[in-house]
Amino acid sequence: MELIIGESEAISRLKQLIARVADTGLTVLINGESGVGKELVARSLHQQSGRRNRPFVKVNCAALPGELLESELFGYEKGAFTGADQPKPGKFELADNGTIFLDEIGDMSISLQAKMLQVLQDGEFSRVGGVKDVKVNTWIVCATHHDLEADIQAGTFREDLYYRINIIKIIVPPLRDRLDDIPLLVRHFLAKYQSSLGQHEGQFQISPDLMRLFMQYNWPGNVRELENLIQKLMVTQDEAAIIDDLTRKIHGSESRLERKSQWQPDQQILDAVLQDVKAQVAQGLPPLKEVKKRAQAVAERVVIEEALSVARGNRKEAAKLLKISYKALLYKMRDYDIDDDLSSHSGATINIKPTSDSL
Repeated sequence: MELIIGESEAISRLKQLIARVADTGLTVLINGESGVGKELVARSLHQQSGRRNRPFVKVNCAALPGELLESELFGYEKGAFTGADQPKPGKFELADNGTIFLDEIGDMSISLQAKMLQVLQDGEFSRVGGVKDVKVNTWIVCATHHDLEADIQAGTFREDLYYRINIIKIIVPPLRDRLDDIPLLVRHFLAKYQSSLGQHEGQFQISPDLMRLFMQYNWPGNVRELENLIQKLMVTQDEAAIIDDLTRKIHGSESRLERKSQWQPDQQILDAVLQDVKAQVAQGLPPLKEVKKRAQAVAERVVIEEALSVARGNRKEAAKLLKISYKALLYKMRDYDIDDDLSSHSGATINIKPTSDSL
């Protein structure tokens, strides 16, 4: 059964790449926004590989704190910690000769990333509390919605690990970039849930008016949002309420876009940079390298403040607009001493901490 639904150009390219990569055994990094279907891509890779009859083991790296995640991945020996009454194999051992899918690897702690690097380099590790090395032949497929390169700059992700997991990179397109697939996805979800909801085939239909809104909506939650909405429609049978809600959201998105289009970023950044350079020159000619470094910092601050303004102070939405991870945005806000209280936002004063190493 085909796991990835769609016939758009973006999805056709994705399917072709999966077919080419599936039997290489090279480490894969799947990147994409939340809800785009990164796990389905991982399962498709496994399904089309020579390991298809071996285990596919999923681990959500964001769901457990570092200590628990380490024992989950690598297992533990008897007596390794309180409650370890008997040895337990980890997910890597359970996935031997199969595939392990490390979802949200960007949320893995720095300390655990070092042990992950050993597995990728040598294919072996030791259990928690163990002294013997365990050898495994496991295909490692990772996924994240983070911008890992920004996380490297922020000091939250190891650069050497990034290059190990990024041998093959697969970017899953957001739903807004594959709107032609929406009718196919709608039919798929209707068929998927009609039996579990006690409905007959064809009992529930999407009206043309609602389908037009589906094609206009931006889908920030991507395919997962569409799937959840279809389930809600099938249960409540209240299409009018969904139409009202989507109409309001679409108009709200347009308002933000209109506001964004009124901004003149080149001029605003130039004015801010010139203001800062003049302040430096007034105190004596600075080294050219320092001017370049501060100019970049000033420009980043102006853009970050504008993104927070457009997002009405919603940091997660601002991070999406900037195409960086939420963590990276928080680090930069701290380094640039940015206050996202829109009532006090003026964009006129630029204060860059001289100790910042995130430029």
